[in-house]
Amino acid sequence: MNNIIDKSFNFFKKEIIFSISLILAIISCFFVKPSVNYFYYINWQTISLLFVIMVIVEVLKNLAIFERLVRKLLTKIKNTRGLVFVLVFTCFFSSIFITNDISLIIFVPFSIFALKKVDRSDLIILAISLQTIAANIGCMVLPIGAPHNIVMYTVSNISFESFFLLLLPYIVVSILFLLILLFLIPSDDIALPKMYKIEFTSKNFFKRVFLGVDYYLLLTFIALFILVGNLENISFFSFLFKKWIIGNEVFCGVIASQVISNVPAAILLSGFSTNYEAIIVGINIGGFGTLIASMANLISYKILVREYNEFKIKYLLVFTALNLVLLIILLGITQW
Repeated sequence: MNNIIDKSFNFFKKEIIFSISLILAIISCFFVKPSVNYFYYINWQTISLLFVIMVIVEVLKNLAIFERLVRKLLTKIKNTRGLVFVLVFTCFFSSIFITNDISLIIFVPFSIFALKKVDRSDLIILAISLQTIAANIGCMVLPIGAPHNIVMYTVSNISFESFFLLLLPYIVVSILFLLILLFLIPSDDIALPKMYKIEFTSKNFFKRVFLGVDYYLLLTFIALFILVGNLENISFFSFLFKKWIIGNEVFCGVIASQVISNVPAAILLSGFSTNYEAIIVGINIGGFGTLIASMANLISYKILVREYNEFKIKYLLVFTALNLVLLIILLGITQW
């Protein structure tokens, strides 16, 4: 019995967003009788698009294309500022195509490794904080850069061009913010040692690809669609959420993201308002802020703590301070 409880608790910790989403969806089923309508709650276009993107991402990850390019770039780096610059903007550019989560899963461990190799562990906290911010900026460039944008892209039917232009001012300001911080990093001479060669094997390639897909993320989306669908059919919650959200989409997107992260926030807000442009702005700038504002933020934190548990508090302070400053700046833009 204790073994089952321990396994359940460990699963809950590992898949906390899915677990909470599932529990809330089940609770909502007691208020709205399960029926065939549940099937229509789910935006299957979002689910299928997300699955296809995750498969493509796993293919790229297993081919190690981005990592190979970064290693070639690093051979030309001669100082600490240049090293951190490359590591940070690698996350920015890669997150455009392989999502912010996967970008950080690949390059945060790589950054820790590179900085350890040149005896500059003192730069790890700042570098990973900036990498995480960069990944959250990069995922705004295309609507396929992050799960929350995939939701909004399929729900709103906004074109790629319109999506990009809507978020362009926030992208530009965020990049300038990154550049200013990067130029504050000392430009000390370094010499990167030769790194091990990346080995590629075609054995079980497609098996690795499909096993690498985050099926719990897909199930999280399904649970959230059912939850929001049921909330829409409970008159009290429908009235309450519409009253709060309509007319305050940007603010609600930012606040909801800080508490439940921007993926659930995207599904929740789009279920009660059709002002999709405002929701897109709110959930994207809402990804900056607390550690749980974006799943990408949690990924970086977990990787760092696994390697350097003693950096935990300092990282939280640095990361949160930088994110809050950027969030305040971006909120200021929405008022212009």
